[in-house]
Amino acid sequence: MQIPVLIEPIAGNGYRASGGQLLAVVVEAPTREEALAKLKEQLQARLRDGAEIVPLETAPQPHPLAKFVGMFKDDPLIKHWKKSMAEYRRQSDRDRDRP
Repeated sequence: MQIPVLIEPIAGNGYRASGGQLLAVVVEAPTREEALAKLKEQLQARLRDGAEIVPLETAPQPHPLAKFVGMFKDDPLIKHWKKSMAEYRRQSDRDRDRP
């Protein structure tokens, strides 16, 4: 997965990298085209000052419960439990259908 990151030089020979509200620039204009033009103008000013927008590659994280998938696959107790649950449901359905 790639996320956009803004990298800007800061005073004292350092850099600031930020994500999230990367384009925290808000403009208002009477038309869509004017609003986009103003936004572009402000972003270009930041880029002229040394900022850059770069993609940051991140690896997907496995789900924390993924290691438990299939852990009861060959467990005879689970097979018996499933059979008992199915019988219970059938009985419950029959009882509910009776007047």
